[in-house]
Amino acid sequence: MAKGVNKVFLLGNLGKDPEIRTTPNGMTVATFTLATAERAKGADGQWADKTEWHNLVAFQRTAEIIRDYVKKGSQVYIEGKLQTRSWDDKESGQKKYRTEILVNELTLLGGRGEGGGSSSGSGYSRSSSSGSSSSASYSGGSTSTPDYADQQITDDDIPF
Repeated sequence: MAKGVNKVFLLGNLGKDPEIRTTPNGMTVATFTLATAERAKGADGQWADKTEWHNLVAFQRTAEIIRDYVKKGSQVYIEGKLQTRSWDDKESGQKKYRTEILVNELTLLGGRGEGGGSSSGSGYSRSSSSGSSSSASYSGGSTSTPDYADQQITDDDIPF
């Protein structure tokens, strides 16, 4: 059988503060919801926004970054994969299902004070593969040297 592809790309805003917990063996887990929106013309010809809510889960260092830097309203870019898990409900005895996105890569977006990097594109990016080895990088929003020296533009010229 051919190999399949399970890849999700999302750009949206958190609907509420992430929930952070630690497993008995010390692993940090972050769960949160992300809202994405589309604009479409309805039957009446008026534009309407349609919001879709996504359940996300992040582990280890990525979860710690979410704990430290992400809050309700933060804009993030996510790369991950879909996973559906099931369990038996203790009260009703019924089998329950939940589809979630397991976060493999996280990029914080948005302006300063919004839980992300700056609007100039700098921010924190976190990626991991299989939860074991991963890399992270941070590009700060201000430097003492001009980024566009040949055009005589410095960070002080940027209005945000």
